[in-house]
Amino acid sequence: MKRILVVEDESAIAFGLQLDLKNEGYDVEIASNGESALRHAQKEAYDLILLDVMLPRKDGYEVCRDLRRVGLKTPIIMLTAKTHEAEKVLGLETGADDYVTKPFSPRELRARIKAALRRTAGDDVPAYRFGDAEVDFKRCELRRAGKPVDLTALEFKLLAAFVTDRVVDNHVVTLRKKIEPDPSKPRYIISVRGMGYRFDG
Repeated sequence: MKRILVVEDESAIAFGLQLDLKNEGYDVEIASNGESALRHAQKEAYDLILLDVMLPRKDGYEVCRDLRRVGLKTPIIMLTAKTHEAEKVLGLETGADDYVTKPFSPRELRARIKAALRRTAGDDVPAYRFGDAEVDFKRCELRRAGKPVDLTALEFKLLAAFVTDRVVDNHVVTLRKKIEPDPSKPRYIISVRGMGYRFDG
């Protein structure tokens, strides 16, 4: 079951979204302000975050920026009553994957959620290819040039973790919470854009 974090300070909207998405088969949790959203997103593993822009304590732009800064790649769809192009661009520039303007159609939002989950469904991909190699998740095997490569169970799990970005990201978030003085401003495990991570000890 896919997990969605709804970050919305208007309780009627939040609970309406929760009910609608639960009826669609999602596991849904609610955060009512920016600080709570950061705590939830860095403590738990979600498949998608619905993030309102106008929030108490920390607005959606700040939350999105902070989550991307610590390396979280979970898809984020921003929800807002703001319609100006500059505000939409700002949301996308801070790291959001999509933008929905209130009032929105529940049907459109559901479609956007499904599209975002499809784009990032690394865990559900039956095979991953790189070079002449292919990782087959269903059969739990690696093939190079079409020939099976003998891997131990631990080696396969390690390889699967490396090629499935979200698994690595979630472990990095958890590890940062344990070793960084301020996980939102990491000093040791540094995100390298387009590459991954490096350790500065």
